[in-house]
Amino acid sequence: MAVAIVQATHGGPEVLKPADVEVGAPAEGEVRVRHTAVGLNFIDCYVRSGLYPLLDPPGTIGMEAAGVVEATGTGVTGFHAGDRVAYVWNEPGAYVAERNVPARWLVKLPAEVGDREAAAMMLKGMTAEYLLHRMTRAGAGDAVLVHAAAGGVGLILTAWAKHKGCTVVGTVSTDAKAELARAHGADHVVVTSRERFPERVMEVTGGEGCVYVYDGIGKDTFEDSLASLKKHGHLVSYGNASGAVPPVNLQVLSPRCAMLSRPSLFQHIATRAELDDVAGNLLDALRRGIVSVDIDQTYPLAEAARAHVDLEARKTTGQTVLLP
Repeated sequence: MAVAIVQATHGGPEVLKPADVEVGAPAEGEVRVRHTAVGLNFIDCYVRSGLYPLLDPPGTIGMEAAGVVEATGTGVTGFHAGDRVAYVWNEPGAYVAERNVPARWLVKLPAEVGDREAAAMMLKGMTAEYLLHRMTRAGAGDAVLVHAAAGGVGLILTAWAKHKGCTVVGTVSTDAKAELARAHGADHVVVTSRERFPERVMEVTGGEGCVYVYDGIGKDTFEDSLASLKKHGHLVSYGNASGAVPPVNLQVLSPRCAMLSRPSLFQHIATRAELDDVAGNLLDALRRGIVSVDIDQTYPLAEAARAHVDLEARKTTGQTVLLP
């Protein structure tokens, strides 16, 4: 038996309840992983609530974790008992102490990367990687806008974009978060509780706007994100922290002849080769100090509901992990 967080229905954080579950032997192609840390992400809230239809309750949410290989099923090569691994998988179920995972989704961890770092960074870090290197080609001299710049994805995006030579404008909700964003490379920070970011963007870009806007907030920021774009700019809407963006009339792109995209991490790691490429680039950036993982909060796995309350209230900064 293993401790898991199980929800009987879709709903708020209160539906997340600890329970004991049976974990069988790994099937063909699977690896049984004993989790040492589980990542907390906004996508978990979307799945829990039913916004993303990835879970038909009763069931367990969670997309990423790190741990140790306990056993391997038939046909598995390249992984052995005792290996340290991490994964992001688009089948929820990571909020559990032990789990069987297809080997195809596992990544071996180098000695320089700790388990908590890995659990905190795989989904967010690979999201930042594809946003900067695949969905866009942000480079030296580009002005970019990073929403929630003190959040999990935001801090990695900010640091990596700065390393690439971008001028980074970040949005945050508090002064404390503003200092954190600056410490990770943000050139200009907008505290949205007292300032509108489109005006600040135009001020610091000489009225031109940003080449790229990375928006993981959604409904509350979408229109102003469009207003912050440079001519021929590209708005990448990759999350719904404030709710889903309402249906869009594409005519709104015309004034700036802008591009709009709605990408998904799992389309960028749909094959083993793609996963190795994206994860390899992320791990290399971590080893070289281009990006870092700030784990600012930990919660016992059994208190996942409390972690969700704090995440949705934007009380967290950096990365958060749940500890089985």
